[in-house]
Amino acid sequence: MRSILTFLLSLATAVCVAEPRARDLGVPFDGEPGPLNAITDVAGVTVGHVTLIEDLADGHKVRTGVTAILPRGRDSIRHPVFAGTFVLNGAGEMTGTAWIEDSGKLDGPVMLTNTHSVGTVHQATIAWRVRQGAPDAYGYWWSTPVVAETWDGDLNDINGFHVNAEHVDAALEKAAAGPVVEGNVGGGTGMICHEFKCGIGTASRQVKIGSDAHTVGVLVQANYGSLASLRIAGVPVGSELAGPPEQAGTATDGDDGSIIIVVATDAPLLPYQLKRVAKRAGMGLARMGSFAGEGSGDIFIAFSTANRAAAAGPTAGATAFIDNGELNPLFEATVQATEEAIVNALIAARDMTGEGGRYAKAIPHGDLVRLLKQYGRYAKPD
Repeated sequence: MRSILTFLLSLATAVCVAEPRARDLGVPFDGEPGPLNAITDVAGVTVGHVTLIEDLADGHKVRTGVTAILPRGRDSIRHPVFAGTFVLNGAGEMTGTAWIEDSGKLDGPVMLTNTHSVGTVHQATIAWRVRQGAPDAYGYWWSTPVVAETWDGDLNDINGFHVNAEHVDAALEKAAAGPVVEGNVGGGTGMICHEFKCGIGTASRQVKIGSDAHTVGVLVQANYGSLASLRIAGVPVGSELAGPPEQAGTATDGDDGSIIIVVATDAPLLPYQLKRVAKRAGMGLARMGSFAGEGSGDIFIAFSTANRAAAAGPTAGATAFIDNGELNPLFEATVQATEEAIVNALIAARDMTGEGGRYAKAIPHGDLVRLLKQYGRYAKPD
């Protein structure tokens, strides 16, 4: 029964977007989004979710899942991308970053899940890679997958180890272009941020550098922050809203928890430039009121889908790149899209009761709209 439920949930999240987004509520943002306002606006990027929600007979609650981001879709296995990573605060995990740091390349997908499922997802991603039927461009059968985590133990029976290889396979196989479902889905199913129910969010920006148009897309798994510090579009939402006492929350006394931020672009960038882009994701996080507290795992990865041939293998190839003096539009776009992706995660999430009867309330849309109007920040939706 569980495998059938998982399949149905995975299929549903792959084909529809059911929840409103920040712009639908009149939240104003800077910059020009792409057509989908999602990481999949970067051509070739695909996203898949498997969502696990189940009340077990023994009283435990399953509220977790897996999200897969493939930089080049199914071609990600044989055609790596240039990449860079950055750790703002290290109380978390993203595997595979040592090789990215040395090689400048990301081989395969980026996987998101809960803290205690990293090992399962890591092993299952390698097994999926092997089943694709060919070694890498250098002739080696080896894989160092990127698996990142945030902790969902407030709402999920995290020590029940409910994520398995079947769920990882399903997330990878269902990964698709097009709209990305947000909120209580995939790896974000049981996540909480700023003491409201949260999860997965995404956004994008279109920029021009000279005569060339480029796209920056961001996807977040958000599980950080205190209510008091929450700001949306510059409005001190957290200090204006009284948090319900029964709410679980991840950080009532500080900015603890974690956030994983994935930045994609089609701009031709070298690995050291992508590391610089990844750093800017932290500035989008700061716009939300985060100060990256001592117990927070704030880990970011950025990759470029350009330079397909140059990144692919041992044969030397021409590599295009943007001059450092022209990077500012990409930096700004990363900050803007990160901020909006986090707000989208908050807006799309829904109330959830989980492990131990703990309850996480979604941010009240009506109150948010009221505050935006009160502070003169409301932007009437198109």
